[in-house]
Amino acid sequence: MAIIDPVLHEYRSRRSLSPGGNEKDIPVTADVEADSWAVTLTPRLAQFVAVARHEHVTRAAQQLGMPQSTLSRSVARLEDDLGVALFARHGRTVSLTAAGRTFLATVERALSEVDRAAESVRADADPAAGKVAFGFLHTLGSETVPELIRAFRTDHPRVRFQLVQNYGESMLQRLRDGELDLCLTSPVPDAPDLVSRRLDEQKLRLVVPDDHPLASRKRIRLAEAASELFVTLEPGYGLRRITDAVCAEAGFTPKIAFEGEEAETLRGLVAAGLGVALLPPPAVPRPGVAELTVTAPRAFREIGVAWLDGHPDTPPVAAFKRFLLSRRGQLLPR
Repeated sequence: MAIIDPVLHEYRSRRSLSPGGNEKDIPVTADVEADSWAVTLTPRLAQFVAVARHEHVTRAAQQLGMPQSTLSRSVARLEDDLGVALFARHGRTVSLTAAGRTFLATVERALSEVDRAAESVRADADPAAGKVAFGFLHTLGSETVPELIRAFRTDHPRVRFQLVQNYGESMLQRLRDGELDLCLTSPVPDAPDLVSRRLDEQKLRLVVPDDHPLASRKRIRLAEAASELFVTLEPGYGLRRITDAVCAEAGFTPKIAFEGEEAETLRGLVAAGLGVALLPPPAVPRPGVAELTVTAPRAFREIGVAWLDGHPDTPPVAAFKRFLLSRRGQLLPR
C-alpha cells in the first residue's frame, strides 16, 4: 500500500522534468510561499519539535512511530522550505541552531494552542459534561428557562450551559452564525435553513395602570382599547409583530407612545400611567397594574425551539433537544 505524503507531493509538484528527463527546480513565487506557509509547514512541526527535544533523530522517530529515514527527510525538507538551518548535525545527534531555537519557541506555543483547542472542543462534545449554547427570550428567563435546566440536569448533572438572552431575530442570526445550538423563540420561525418545533403557547393580557377606568374589569375585547396609547417592544421583536397583528385583527392600528426592549420595562411604563400593553403573564405579580384577559380576538404567542438545519448535534445538545421536545404542552407554567 502506498502512503502519499501530501507535503512531499506538494513539494514535488514544484519540480519539472528537463528535456533530458532530469528534474529541475522551479522557483516558487513569493505569493505562493506567503499563501502556503501554514499548509506546507504544519504537518512537520510536531516532527521538528520531537527532534529538537530528543536531540536525536532515531529516538524522535521511535517516539513518533515512523522510520528514521522518513523523519530525516521531513526535517531536511522543512529546512529547505524555510531556507534556514534549524539543526547542526553531530553524527547521530543534532543540536538546535540559533534559528532553530527561535523557531522552536514559537512552534511549541502554536502546537500547545492546537492541543488546547482540540481539548476544548472535545470537552464541549462530551456526553456527560459537554456544553449547550442555548438562547431564549428575555420573558422566559426569570422562571421558564431556570426550571427547564433544573429538570434536565436531574439526569444530566454535569452538562454545562452557555446562556444567551435576546430577542428572536438576533438569536436566529446567532444560530446561523454557529454561536447557538438551540433557541426558544416566538413567533416560531419558518425559514428554509432552520428547523423549528412548536412547544407551547402563552396567552397575552392587556396590561393597564391600576387606576385606569378599565382596571376593574377582568376581561376585555381588544377593540375596546383602540383609543388607548400603547407601549410596545421595538420593531423587530417577535412580541411587537404579534401585538401589531392582534390589534389589526381587532380592527385598529395601535397608537404607540413608547417602545422598549424588555417586557418588564413595559410593565413599569404601564404602572407609571404612560400607556397600556399586550404582554405575557409576569413571573411575579407587578404592583401598579391590572392584567385583563383578552376575549377577542384570541391573543397569544407560540413558543418554539429552533436549530440550524443540517447542523450536527453533539451528544449534550442532542440530549437537551430531546428533553425540550418532550416538554410539548408543558413548557410554560400554568
